[in-house]
Amino acid sequence: MTVKATEKGTGKVESITITNDKGRLSKADIDRMVEEAEKFSEQDKAIKEKLEAKHQLENYIHQMRNTIEDKEKLKDKLDEADKKTIEEALKTERSEEHTSELQSP
Repeated sequence: MTVKATEKGTGKVESITITNDKGRLSKADIDRMVEEAEKFSEQDKAIKEKLEAKHQLENYIHQMRNTIEDKEKLKDKLDEADKKTIEEALKTERSEEHTSELQSP
C-alpha cells in the first residue's frame, strides 16, 4: 500500500510504501481473530457481569463492616448480639464467595 501526503502550503509531496513484512498478520489471521472475538463475546460478557457483581458484594461487605464499627453510625447503637449476628453473616458471605471462586473454572 502506498500513502502519499502533500503539504498544501509548499506543495511538497512525500510518499511511503507499506508492505506486509515477515511476521505480520495476514488477512486470514485477522479475520479468524475477529471471528473468535465475536464467538466468545457472550462468554466475555457473562464473565464481566460476574466480576462486577463480585466487586459490588465485596464493596457492600466492606461498607457494612465499617458501618458497624463506626461510633457515629451504629457501633454504640447496636447491642453485642446484633453486632455479632451481622459480623457472622458478613463472614459467611465472604467465605461462600471465596468457595465459589475456587470452584469456578
